[in-house]
Order: sequence, then C-alpha cells, then structure tokens
Amino acid sequence: MKITFCGAASGVTGSCHLIETDKYKVLLDCGQFQGGNDPDKMNRAPFPFNPAEIDCVILSHAHVDHCGRLPLLVKRGFKGLIYCTDATADLVDVMLKDCAHIHEQDAERDNRKNARAGRPVTEPLYDTNDALDTIKHLEPVIYDTLVILNEQMKVVFNDAGHILGSAIIELWVTEGESTSKLVFSGDIGTKDRPIINDPTIIKKADYVIMEATYGNRLHEPASESVDRLLNIIAETAERGGNTVIPSFAVGRTQELLYQLNKVYDGHTPFTERLRNVPVYVDSPMSVTATEVFRANAQAYNEEMKDYILSGDHPLDFKGLVFSKTSDESKQINVDTTPKVIISASGMCDAGRIRHHLKHNLWNAKNSIVFVGYQAEGTLGRLLLDGATEVKIMGEPIVVNAQIHNLEGFSGHADRDGLFEWLSGFQQKPQKIFLVHGEEESKVEFAEFVKSRLGWDCTVIHNVCEVELGENTTITSLSTAEEEFADKDSVQEIRSRLKNALEDVSDVIENAETATDTKLTSEEIVQLKNRIAALEKEIINLGATVSK
Repeated sequence: MKITFCGAASGVTGSCHLIETDKYKVLLDCGQFQGGNDPDKMNRAPFPFNPAEIDCVILSHAHVDHCGRLPLLVKRGFKGLIYCTDATADLVDVMLKDCAHIHEQDAERDNRKNARAGRPVTEPLYDTNDALDTIKHLEPVIYDTLVILNEQMKVVFNDAGHILGSAIIELWVTEGESTSKLVFSGDIGTKDRPIINDPTIIKKADYVIMEATYGNRLHEPASESVDRLLNIIAETAERGGNTVIPSFAVGRTQELLYQLNKVYDGHTPFTERLRNVPVYVDSPMSVTATEVFRANAQAYNEEMKDYILSGDHPLDFKGLVFSKTSDESKQINVDTTPKVIISASGMCDAGRIRHHLKHNLWNAKNSIVFVGYQAEGTLGRLLLDGATEVKIMGEPIVVNAQIHNLEGFSGHADRDGLFEWLSGFQQKPQKIFLVHGEEESKVEFAEFVKSRLGWDCTVIHNVCEVELGENTTITSLSTAEEEFADKDSVQEIRSRLKNALEDVSDVIENAETATDTKLTSEEIVQLKNRIAALEKEIINLGATVSK
C-alpha cells in the first residue's frame, strides 16, 4: 500500500490523500486551498495523479478545504462514487453550488478588468454545471455501518464531532494474505459541544493520518468564549456599533445561533441587554445550511434532540433575520441600528463578509469577532495579526474597529483534545502521519506525543509518497467484520435500538397530541413504520441471542 499526501501537507487547507494498492486508487478528501501566497494557482494546478484512474473518494466532511476541489476532479475525468455520510451529502450539495457561484463571480469580475487591460479571458475554476455533475457522484452512507468499497477495501464512518456529518474514517485494506487498517482522522472536534456528538475514540490501527490544526495551542473553555461574545455584543451595541462575525456557513454559524437562542429566548443576565439587538445571518449558503441542519436531527446529540422534542427549535428565535438576496444584504449596512452580522466566509477570503468588513472596519464603535481558524495569507489572519490597514475589493480600508478572537468556539480539538483522541489507541500504531497543520503546530505536537506516550509521529512537510511495503510490521488485527461486530456488546446494541425506538415514539406522541403539528398524516405513517421496523429488529435480536 502506498500513501501520497497531495494536500494539507504543508498547511491547513487542501486536504487530499491518495491510497493505492496493486489494484485500486482511493482518495481521502479533495479539498480546496485557501490562503497562502497564491491559492488560485494552487487550486488550478494539475493533481499529482490522473483523476480518471481514481476508483472512488472517501469524504470526511463538507468544509470547503476538504470537498472544494471535487468538481475539478470530476471535470478532469473522475467517474467513481464519492462516499460520505448522509448529512455530509446534504451539506456538500449546498457547499459546492455556493463555491461554483463564487468562482463564477470571481471570474466575471476578473474578466471585466482583463477586458480593460487587453488580457485574455479567465475561466472559473469550475462552474455550477460542474458542481451539479459532482453531486450526482455522491453515495451517502450511515455512521457506524460497514461498507464494501471493492474486493480489497472496506470502510466505516465514525462521528468526528467537528460539524454535522463529519467523520473519522476506518479503512481496512487487504493485499494478498494480509489486512492492514488505516484510520484517517478528518477534522477532530471538541468534546461537549452543542448540537453534535463527541469525537469517536478508535481503538486499533496500523496507520493513522491525523490532523494537527491546533497541535500547539489550547482553547479557552467554550463557556468563557460564549460569555465573552455576549459581553462584546452588548458593549458594542451600547456604544452604538455593530458586531460583525465572520463565520463558516457550515457548523460555526449554527453553533452561534444555538448559543444566541439561549439568550434571546431565555432568562439570562444578557437577555435584557440583547433583546433589542437584531441578529442577521447574511449568507445564502448559511441560510440553506441551517435548513440542512434542521433536516438532519439523526446526527444531533441528546441535548439538541431534547430541545426539539420540547417544541423549541434552537436554531430559531425572535430577532433573528436571514438575508438571502443581495438587496437585503445591502440594506443591513444602510440601517444604522446596532446589530449582529454573521456572514461567510469564515476566513474573509470571499462572500458577503468582505462587504460588511468594508462598511464596518473603519468605525471604532464596531467590533469584529473571529470564531474560527484563520489560515496564513487570508484577510482574517491579517486582521488578527494586527494590520492597521487592509485592501478590500481594491479599496484601502483603515482598521479602527475592535478585533477579537474567540478560540473557544473552534470546531477543532486543541492540543489536549488531539492528544486525548490519539491516546485512545490501545497499542501504538505502526505509523502516525501528521497533516493539516502549520509547520510549527505539527512539529510541536509530535514532540508532545513523544514526551507523553513515547510514540514517534511523522510530520508531513510537503506533497510526498510513503511506501508501506513488506518490511512494515502489521499489527495482528481481526477482519473488518470481526472488529466492526466487536465494537458493541449485544446488550449495547439492544440499548441503542431501544433508545432509537423511544426517540421515534416521543416524536409520534408529540405529533399526534399537538394542536398545531407540521407533520402530515403520510409523515406520521412513515414514522410509525419506522417504529415497527425497530420493534422487529429488537425481536429478531432477542430471538438470535436466545438460541
């Protein structure tokens, strides 16, 4: 087996890793590069493989730095399936259409300049038709299900706790008489987050490809970041200013809404101070992604499910306004009422956020709050590094607004979270490859792991190949089926089935007793059918165990 690290090798973005056997070639992710010296050049560069020879793609999650080059892969000849979780498939549909629209807009703007300068026409990286073609290749699967990719490979998607649908990949590869297991972390989330579950701990692996985004940093507790955010919004509004939050449309925006819902619909010390401060979500993709979140309750944690069953959807509250059209977006900056503006993109390198920064950065009354990672070379990183003037859409803008960075909102595990996940392996993997991190972060995390566990980690510096040959010792793992079956005891499986049955029963009871239900009779019938199917599973399981 050979691994070629094709992206997220020398930085955080562009996640892409090629797994090759003597018969098959499989990609882990195919992400877009962001930031850096020339991301457009990096994105347009040829892949270090022939896309037509790739048999399938295994996609960890829907963030653009993991899925954003998939349409280019298809455009250049890829014909296979793209395996991902069901929630990821829904979000990728939104993400790729939005990315295509941005590429088309960028090309249109550049070509107006090219025409005036007599330069040749610039084609978009890919267009909407390319995105639509790519969506046809999606093959949604369910968490914790063993999927046969081909005669040599089997895969399981485990919850990564990063965003809705995000996955840690277990990949079993059989060559000849030996089977080895590779685990790809994707992006590892933090524990005890709103909406989604904690990252899954994996017990066995021969090889691990692991992200190290925050491998040398610790986050402040999430509760402290929430309190700081509420204080910033309140103090900014009280001095007559706007709070502008560049936010990733998928994941971070929904978490912000969840936290603000507790204040706007609750009885907290901040409720009265913020009740009259409207919250605008100004990003068509954020709006659509929020709808996808609402439609994928199966991936929520128990707290989120309890909210919904109580009749209060935590992604909606009085004072929340979703802006879809460009005219609605422009009106936000015309209105002088203090407000909160949540807009994409999270690194400020595209989208409507650049317009809001243009209108708000110069005013000392305003606050700019970062709630996610800012890659090197992005506008967001420049602002965090203390730039006193930036150029936005060709216009120099002085920076007078207060700049805040709340890392407690990060969807990435910090150093201790990464270490806790890695420590979950019951024995040392043969190889641990660190990717998806800036050089310092990867090196320092490798040193931290060595000092605590005595395990060596291989820091990936650039695009490179690693041959895992016959001389590589392979741990004695059971077959994919045996290991997958051994994940849960029969009692744990029974408990999961009963819990699922109870969740569906609660939905039915609420739907049938509510005076104002949105469920149609057909939907109620479908839910009752699900209950019957679950009951059958429990009965069959009981019969099997009693034999």
